[in-house]
Amino acid sequence: MKYNTRQKAILLLEDGTIFHGKSIGIEGTTTGEVCFNTGMTGYQEIFTDPSYYGQIMVATNAHIGNYGVNEHETEADRIMISGLVVKNFSFHYSRPGASGSLEDYFRKQNLVAISDVDTRALVSYIREHGAQNAVISTDGKPIDELKQILKDVPDMVGLELASVVSTKEPYYVGNPDAKYKVAALDLGIKKNILRNLVKRDCYVKVFPFNTSFAEMAEFNPDGYFLSNGPGDPEPLENAQQVARDILAQDAPLFGICLGHQVIGLANGISTYKMFNGHRGINHPIGNLLTGHGEITSQNHGFAVNKEELEAHPDFEITHLHINDKTVAGMRMKNKNCFSVQYHPEASPGPHDASYLFDQFIANMEK
Repeated sequence: MKYNTRQKAILLLEDGTIFHGKSIGIEGTTTGEVCFNTGMTGYQEIFTDPSYYGQIMVATNAHIGNYGVNEHETEADRIMISGLVVKNFSFHYSRPGASGSLEDYFRKQNLVAISDVDTRALVSYIREHGAQNAVISTDGKPIDELKQILKDVPDMVGLELASVVSTKEPYYVGNPDAKYKVAALDLGIKKNILRNLVKRDCYVKVFPFNTSFAEMAEFNPDGYFLSNGPGDPEPLENAQQVARDILAQDAPLFGICLGHQVIGLANGISTYKMFNGHRGINHPIGNLLTGHGEITSQNHGFAVNKEELEAHPDFEITHLHINDKTVAGMRMKNKNCFSVQYHPEASPGPHDASYLFDQFIANMEK
């Protein structure tokens, strides 16, 4: 596509701020909560991560698309973000392992994206004013019409999205003769979480988000897993009850991201919407148990209340985000349960926290 033939496009924020750019070639209008990711690589993982469902992603890396896409590097079977904002979009790619271009990948799934945006200014604005709803338009809709569209976009607070991205039917992953059996509640699970469990000799049965504990227990698992996912954790009453039922049996329980928040809520610890959230592959974490630091991949807009967690007699904070001291990990003193707010399965990304899967295996071993 010739640069000077591309359609003008705009990004309109909820507070009325407008950023101008150009369409990558897919006409349309899309809405969602605008947020940014600071990762320098791994854009395909970001685009297909179910935790990003309902969000317009701003890429801070100046070049997106330059290494194409690979069908084996997805976290779900489809794109999960609702729109994309970039500085420079690469229509050509130069990676031997690529199976196609990012442009074609977007066209197949009709993802609306805007480039040539001053993303440094946009990210600075979001950092100053917080994450908010936005609309991307590449089809020439007038501003007044876009403002009306924005009024109907639901706020992320109180929004239940796990039901949209969760599997509709249970399915199995791994070798049926594996040493360990894990029952996973799918709130928006990433494929690489399953890969990490299978690699550690686990046979995993993945259940829909609204499955009861009794149904999961029929699998006779050695341990339970609560997955990552999009939206506000508070409306997930079934998942919270499942967590309580698992804890009542003192079965091994591991939670990541949304699953981590659900465990907190199941024990009367509240969660809250963050001003910006954490999204990137370079977030520093302090491990309070070992004194070591970890560089982690993160993707969340909600967090567990630190003060309530500190006051809870049955919980211990195990990890803190070094930048803002938010809770990054916790464990129960009287139960076989731990969870983290970040993503130890990151790929591409840092592998500092992959030991957490080994810890889960050790808990099942006990």
